[in-house]
Amino acid sequence: MAALPQMVRIKLSSTNLANLNKVCSEIADIAERTGVKIRGPIPLPTRKLRVVTRKAPSGQGTHTFDKWEMRIHRRIIDIDADERTMRNLTRLTTPDDVYMEVKLPRLL
Repeated sequence: MAALPQMVRIKLSSTNLANLNKVCSEIADIAERTGVKIRGPIPLPTRKLRVVTRKAPSGQGTHTFDKWEMRIHRRIIDIDADERTMRNLTRLTTPDDVYMEVKLPRLL
């Protein structure tokens, strides 16, 4: 008897939007090839980490500041994955700046 496909949630995050979109399209291609249902990629709000520093080390002179910002782009993909799909997902090579988290549901 074949096992029913179960829901798998993939959370992706990266500072490089092009690499993130490339990985999302590769996951969608795997799902299409194996014939499983896919929902996503669902874009989540972009996290913006900001750092503001004074240009002058002393308190003299005009008040000028440097502003630095790092954006973290995030996506969620839900897949009704079977064993074959999961095997292909684990073989997927991702760039160093793309972080992937795969969650399986708890079994009762």
